[in-house]
Amino acid sequence: MDRPEPSFASRPTVRRRLDQLGIGLAGLCAVHCLATLIIVSTLGLGGHFLLDQNIHRIGLALALVVAVVAIGWGLWRHRRPLPFAIAATGIGLMGWALAVPHGANEFVLTLLGVALVSFGHFLNLRAAY
Repeated sequence: MDRPEPSFASRPTVRRRLDQLGIGLAGLCAVHCLATLIIVSTLGLGGHFLLDQNIHRIGLALALVVAVVAIGWGLWRHRRPLPFAIAATGIGLMGWALAVPHGANEFVLTLLGVALVSFGHFLNLRAAY
C-alpha cells in the first residue's frame, strides 16, 4: 500500500529548521551563561575557559548568521517585520554585552538578547503558518 505524501505544511523546511536551530542556540547560550555564573562563582572552576571572549564572539556570530538567514528569509516570505525587529534588537543587546566587562551587566544584556532572538525566531515560525 502506498503511503500518502505529507502535506507541504507538515514537512520541515530549511527556514523552519533554521528557526528551530536559532531557538536551540539561544537555549544553549542561556545555559552557558547560567552555568558559568554558578560554576565560576561557587566553585571558582573553569573561569579561564567559560569566560573566554572567543566563546562569546563565536556564539554571537552563529546567532547572527542563523537569525539573518532564517528571520530575513521569513520577512521576505511573510512580510511581517516584528520578528525581524525583535531578533535584531536581541542581536544588538548580545553585541553590546561583548563590549562591557564580565559581570552582571554582561549577564543581563546577554540573557535579554538571547531571549529576544529566541522570541523573534518563535514569531517567525508562527508567521509562516
